[in-house]
Amino acid sequence: MFKDLNPIIHSQLRLAIISFLVANGKSDFKEIKEVTKATSGNISVQLKKLEEAEYIRITKGFLNNYQHTAIEITPVGIKAFEEYVQAIKEYLK
Repeated sequence: MFKDLNPIIHSQLRLAIISFLVANGKSDFKEIKEVTKATSGNISVQLKKLEEAEYIRITKGFLNNYQHTAIEITPVGIKAFEEYVQAIKEYLK
């Protein structure tokens, strides 16, 4: 019947982040904060969960002498998102 929805992706903020990354491939912390309108602390927590699930890759460094956090979706993340979308489609039938 209905498949369970992926609990990692099903969170509203994590879904917004992963959807944005699917569309753009990569981003950075500042852009994700602007797009989601979430707090830095909440974004950090959600990024950590996505990283632990290996859905994203986080690279920290410096850009123009400022701390920079680059975020990139992984093939595992793309596959998980596609499966999530397919499960939602099944709910809508």
